[in-house]
Amino acid sequence: MLLMLLLGATAHADDAAPSGASAHLLAAELALSRDEYLEAARQYQKAAELSNSAEVARQATRVAFGFGFSDEALAAAKRWLELEPDSDEALLYTAQLQLRLGQDRAARRNFRTLVERGDEPPDQRLLSLVQVLSEENARNGYELMRALAKPYKDSALAHYATGVMALQAEDTGDARERALRAIELDGEWLKPKLLYARALLLGGDADAAIDYTARIIGDDPDPDPDARMELALMFMAADRNDDALSQVNQILLEQPSRADALRMMAIINFREQNFDAAWDDFEDLLATRRYTMDALYYLARIADFRGQFDKALRLYTEVANGPNVVMSQRRASALIAFELADPDAALEHLDAFADNSPRHAIDMLLAKAQLMASLDRYPESLEIYDKAVRYRPDDEGTVLGRAELLLRMGRLDDAITAYRRAVKRWPDSPQSLNALGYTLADRSTEYREAERLIRKALKYDPESPAIIDSLGWVLHKRGHHAAALVELEKAYAAFPDHEVAAHIVEVLVALDRRPEARVMLETALEKDPDSKLLADVRERLFPE
Repeated sequence: MLLMLLLGATAHADDAAPSGASAHLLAAELALSRDEYLEAARQYQKAAELSNSAEVARQATRVAFGFGFSDEALAAAKRWLELEPDSDEALLYTAQLQLRLGQDRAARRNFRTLVERGDEPPDQRLLSLVQVLSEENARNGYELMRALAKPYKDSALAHYATGVMALQAEDTGDARERALRAIELDGEWLKPKLLYARALLLGGDADAAIDYTARIIGDDPDPDPDARMELALMFMAADRNDDALSQVNQILLEQPSRADALRMMAIINFREQNFDAAWDDFEDLLATRRYTMDALYYLARIADFRGQFDKALRLYTEVANGPNVVMSQRRASALIAFELADPDAALEHLDAFADNSPRHAIDMLLAKAQLMASLDRYPESLEIYDKAVRYRPDDEGTVLGRAELLLRMGRLDDAITAYRRAVKRWPDSPQSLNALGYTLADRSTEYREAERLIRKALKYDPESPAIIDSLGWVLHKRGHHAAALVELEKAYAAFPDHEVAAHIVEVLVALDRRPEARVMLETALEKDPDSKLLADVRERLFPE
């Protein structure tokens, strides 16, 4: 299938490559051994340019793609396609990278070629592209799918595929329309009906979504378990976990070996903090050999919650792929550094994982930078962040992480400069706007600019407790203490964090409500006794 073209291990280069290419291949391997990932990708690309071997170009493409170096990957993919023009895999890499780099017209042309050639019907191949496009910017993927689907106006598959992408792009209206058209074209197909229900849910009408899905089940004398699974997910989204569990139990009653239902039951028990039941469920899930990485991750988290750090470490370490792999390895390294008191071993753990899993090498590099920062090894952390930003110049989180480190190092001017560059690069990002706005409010006297930035951030993400906290803090700095307290209490209700609590204490003191401030401070300290921020507030405002 087309989806499988992106999977698989990196191929070995052709031993028959010319000596010029061989030299670059050797240089690439040496660069990899030094963790110079970008240099390695460039050397592989040069080898591909000099070699007439499609296998060399294939390896160059996969290495650069795996590390996220899109320009180098596209150059290698084009060379591969030149050497092997009938390769769907080469064409798929080329098209996906063109989409990623904003070369929309070329991407559309190559994706259309992929859809139209081959033994499968075009609309079937179109549907198989959903997973590929889901890896890209949601809006770009949706617009591309709309263009590709135009010739197939009477295909339920095409409308369904476009509806899925519309939902990912948060266009719930078009998702509903596409689902309804697919249902009209193929009334027996369940998936468009479930897509319609999910569009209702994500459009904000949970009751309608649940009622619609329940009717699908009720109208069928032998309801499809997939419909029950979807209904269970909707109940979970509506915080009706008991109802969700009821649906899952019915599925397992009919199909005891169904692993996805067992996984959902385990997650529900985990969410309800029924850890004994969840532990048993996840161990049963492991025995099925399905969803193994999910089971290991949640078992690790349960052991972690219970303070069974050796067991948690072993389980986290076994999470080798999937959506929780980076989080698992970060937590494993933290346990080694702080619970086992062996920071060097923690860093070695991250290095070893990067060596064994090259696709996560840069994630592990960032994990090292964050771990070193938490160990107060700031210069080493900054050196790694600088490398990571070179590798990921378009990754907002990496850029903001480096700026925050500069702030922790006391390099205020450099941090503000970095935050300003982030706002210039991502002018509509609530994260960058808030980071700069809060820093100006907290560390400078540029309160007017800070408030303007924070209010702009709030327009993009009005429910964010962090941004609401920032607004409260800048209002306090500007002397509007009563208005500040309203915003801070709203932020604390949504996210009872020690920093928000510290801000509330400061504002209550400014309002001359010291008894309430002291109660708030002591309550927050009971919850977070190791907070240096709260300790500083107590020392400044309530000295013994």
